[in-house]
Amino acid sequence: MPELDVAPADEFPPGSVKLVTVAPGTFVGVYNCGGNLYAIEDRCSHDDGPLCEGDWDEETCTVVCPRHGSAFELSSGRPLSLPAYQPVETYPVRIVDGIVRVDVG
Repeated sequence: MPELDVAPADEFPPGSVKLVTVAPGTFVGVYNCGGNLYAIEDRCSHDDGPLCEGDWDEETCTVVCPRHGSAFELSSGRPLSLPAYQPVETYPVRIVDGIVRVDVG
């Protein structure tokens, strides 16, 4: 399974977010929400908009699509508000030898 390096763990504190290129034109947002690491596809299930360009809330571990305001749970990709009703993909994140990595396989 392909893993992508995100950042050294000590440079990715709680409250951090990084957008990682998976393939040309395909991105994943990686979030450090209160010390827990989450990766979610950068695509709103409502209209394929750039989900990770939206605001996110570290307290609730959610991201809000900037186009129409659908909120998604970072841990599961589950939509929490309309107009989105389909979940988005999430990916495992781990720290390997001090590097935050996301498994996009």
